[in-house]
Amino acid sequence: MRSLERHRDVGAYALGVLDEADAFRFEDHLMECPRCATQVTEFRPATRQLMLYRQATPRPVHPMARPGPRLLDRLLGEVAARRRSGRRRVLYAVAAAVVCAVAGSGAVLQAGRADAPAVRLTATDERSGVWARVSAEDRAWGTGVELTVKDGAGPRPCRLVAVGRDGTEQTVTSWMVPGRDDRPSTMRGGAALHTDQIARYEVRTADGERLVTLPVG
Repeated sequence: MRSLERHRDVGAYALGVLDEADAFRFEDHLMECPRCATQVTEFRPATRQLMLYRQATPRPVHPMARPGPRLLDRLLGEVAARRRSGRRRVLYAVAAAVVCAVAGSGAVLQAGRADAPAVRLTATDERSGVWARVSAEDRAWGTGVELTVKDGAGPRPCRLVAVGRDGTEQTVTSWMVPGRDDRPSTMRGGAALHTDQIARYEVRTADGERLVTLPVG
């Protein structure tokens, strides 16, 4: 596989449609290509929405079935009707998945919950020397996160994990730390948990080593 072809495979890799051999070769390329590592991170919100769409689609329905013109209106109407029953979050997730499937990854839901303030966190770990800043805002589908991190101990693959108050964990985003470069890197990602459901954020290596913890409240 030539270098240009590896660059073009970033979308297929992020969506998990490469075969095992091509995925293995692309991961070797990813270790040395910050551009592709950034693009894989940028694909994660779209991948997450497509997974929600797949999970919300009944098995007898073809995954590429075209929704009716008033499907989204009906879904949002159902959201309004069932807010008091505690199902608002699930229905918004289904609506977001339909928007993503119809309009593509460029369609983004910006509406958040009015009672959920933005979260701003900063921390430095004395042992690892890693500094991180997290900005998190509530969205209809969960939490949108912007991470800025300084880590001069690369190269190594890392990820940001949101840990829920119930102990559940979700990977928000992942990236490749370049070799011996402590300049700040900024990336975006998302979690299905809402801001008030998250107890802390952790920057970890791909092997699970904690580099810095950012507790919420």
